[in-house]
Amino acid sequence: MAMPVKKISAGAVQVAIWENEASGAHGAQGSYHTVSMERRYKDKEGNWKSTGSLKMNDLPKAVLALQKAYEHIAIRDTSASADAAADLC
Repeated sequence: MAMPVKKISAGAVQVAIWENEASGAHGAQGSYHTVSMERRYKDKEGNWKSTGSLKMNDLPKAVLALQKAYEHIAIRDTSASADAAADLC
């Protein structure tokens, strides 16, 4: 199973950033990122579980984790674009 590029946690909320390969028209290759989010909790027996449902108090944590994920992807993509442009010179 593939591993995420990065995991970001804020309290019980965890965001994972995934890198995916894509092929476009005329055989062009590239990649794009997707983000998944979950909330971790313990059930009555003490076993760790995860859910996509958030409680009201989880919302600020989700916003923070998603913002950090966006920053990571945007900075990485900006750096990659700058490196590609430098290679053309």
